[in-house]
Amino acid sequence: MKITREVKTGILAICAIALLIFGYSFLKGKNLLDNDRTFYAIYEDVEGLVTSSPVTINGLVVGKVESIKFADSKGNLVVRFNVNSDFEFSKNSKAAIHAGGLIGAKSLAIIPKYEQGLQAKDKDTLPGSVELGILGLMNSKLTPLQQKLERAITDADSLLNSVNGILSVDTQNNLNSIFKDLSVTVKNFKGASGSLNNILAGNEQKLNRTFTNLDEMSNSLNTFSDSLSKVRIGKLASELEGVLANFDKISKDLAKGKGTAGKLLNDDKLYNNLEKTSKELELLVQDLRLNPKRYVHISVFGKNNKEYTAPDSKNK
Repeated sequence: MKITREVKTGILAICAIALLIFGYSFLKGKNLLDNDRTFYAIYEDVEGLVTSSPVTINGLVVGKVESIKFADSKGNLVVRFNVNSDFEFSKNSKAAIHAGGLIGAKSLAIIPKYEQGLQAKDKDTLPGSVELGILGLMNSKLTPLQQKLERAITDADSLLNSVNGILSVDTQNNLNSIFKDLSVTVKNFKGASGSLNNILAGNEQKLNRTFTNLDEMSNSLNTFSDSLSKVRIGKLASELEGVLANFDKISKDLAKGKGTAGKLLNDDKLYNNLEKTSKELELLVQDLRLNPKRYVHISVFGKNNKEYTAPDSKNK
């Protein structure tokens, strides 16, 4: 079968168009011969991520970023990227933008999660996040240090200004006067120290005797304390307790009216009898004083005694 010139021209045109489409897609980072999966992720800021940036899983390049477009009127960005690997991961895996090196080149890393029944499929949208690179981490660490350094410089400047304000001419003159007075005080103290040394040198023997007497007194006190420690304090205390117990018993017996002394203190009848006896004895002594012949009578001729007359209790 003879192929005409027109057919050959059409076949070549179709091959050229297919090759052009394949080459264009390949230059965009998409291989038409591979069974790629396409995913999406939304970000507020892509941090300089560009089309054709690599997509990695655990550091292995598995695809490229295909396009970056605005997602809505708020400025959020949607990133479309492909994964040419059949590696399974969950649709909850994060698509994190991070810096791949010191020069700040950005890449898209999939942080996989492994969840049964939630495998990511073509056209799924993965949650996006932005991770700080080396420079970002350095900036995050250096920024607080910079702020502290700025505060320290400000405080040092304020301190220097305060010192300059304090060290005025009048203040300097006052400080000079203080140092002069301090120098005079030190000289006086040196003189007083010399005088004290002279006094101690002149009274060295007296001081030695004084310390000797104090030492002897201390020894005497030690001897006295040793003697006092040998006294049987326990026996004395027990005997004192016995005396106190006996005294307490005597006081209780007196209060209860036991014994002669207790009856004298508590028996009113005995007290009245003693008072009556005392009164009668007093009358007897009075009558003996007033009428002695009645009690001492010597009669030679047998004279009759006079009739007894009771003495008047009112006469002394």
